[in-house]
Amino acid sequence: MPLMLTLSALLVAACDQPTPITGGGGPLPAPQDLSYELDPSGSPGAPSGILLTWQPVASAGLSSYRVYSTPTVGGTFNLRAETTSPSYHDAGIPDVQYTVTAVDVDGNESNSSNVVTVDSRLTLEHPDTLYSTSLNGAIALDWTDNAFLGNPAAFKWYRVYSSTAISDTLCDSDLVLEGATVYPDFIVTLQTNGVPRCFAVSAIDTLGDESVLSPFREDTPRPDARNVALFPVQTNAASAGLEFWDGTANGLGLVVNGGSASANFFVTQHADSTLWLTPVAASGTTMQQYGIGPLDDLTSIDYAPASGYSSTSLQALPGDGYVFQIVNGGSVRYGAVRVTHVGRDFLILDWSFQTDAGNPELIRAGGQTVAVATGHTIIRR
Repeated sequence: MPLMLTLSALLVAACDQPTPITGGGGPLPAPQDLSYELDPSGSPGAPSGILLTWQPVASAGLSSYRVYSTPTVGGTFNLRAETTSPSYHDAGIPDVQYTVTAVDVDGNESNSSNVVTVDSRLTLEHPDTLYSTSLNGAIALDWTDNAFLGNPAAFKWYRVYSSTAISDTLCDSDLVLEGATVYPDFIVTLQTNGVPRCFAVSAIDTLGDESVLSPFREDTPRPDARNVALFPVQTNAASAGLEFWDGTANGLGLVVNGGSASANFFVTQHADSTLWLTPVAASGTTMQQYGIGPLDDLTSIDYAPASGYSSTSLQALPGDGYVFQIVNGGSVRYGAVRVTHVGRDFLILDWSFQTDAGNPELIRAGGQTVAVATGHTIIRR
């Protein structure tokens, strides 16, 4: 088997003609409409196999089919396999050309079918850009749809891969197929919160040719929750505070006593009945408002700012976002809140928290209309 399909081996227009294998001309007609589809592997130019299919020969005298291949265009065809099925799967990097004959019960062999040539010049463009969004136990990916738009007739689908994030600047080569989709977006589920991972996407054409991989994207899933109700410490202290994480597997988004030193912030009520968020210094928490005015969603909060935090209380306003920095010993973590409702004696909010120490990725990891990205593009080993 060849190690790679070279472009010079693929200049085949004049060679794609029926080719007798053994002299042929037996009583059976040659198989018709031989075609192929490659098995993508994640490595462009090195598919993991090829599936050959052809029209069955309608004859009671048919015994089997013989599959021939050659590693070079116009080279000598060698017997690859014999099968009773009108299809054959050849595992590993395929040869460059294939053809098929029919064999009758007396051992007579027909002329060969048409010759198919594995032509990697047909490969689609790879997705130009890849974006990611940190979710709870998952990562949402979206990318430019240039592979489809460049050749809709040849496009089949996209394949989504992940690999280990060795560091902030390097992805491992241990690719895992996460799934396939015809759309330029995909949610990778069953991810571990707080553990960075790399992602990439390829485009597959109707023959199974796989494009070069998109740029690799590193991102980190993190916990979140929606519609958490908190009350002013003056009227219901037991449900006034929120602790983003107590360090245990189940200790996320805990509603705690507003006077607890473990709370990251609590709700207080001013004399004019307005509600305010107050960071708890004892838990190492400071805060700041995220952006100016209401946000569309919790997912509008991307990177936690590197500076600008303080212990000052901030008024809770519907739609506004707030980011919290929690310093505990030598570690720094970040949480985010978006207030969805403010009443006279309670408020409702959504929250997210990044368990990976020092990682400012909270929610939004980019997107085609977002300038700041949580995840970032890195290289593969």
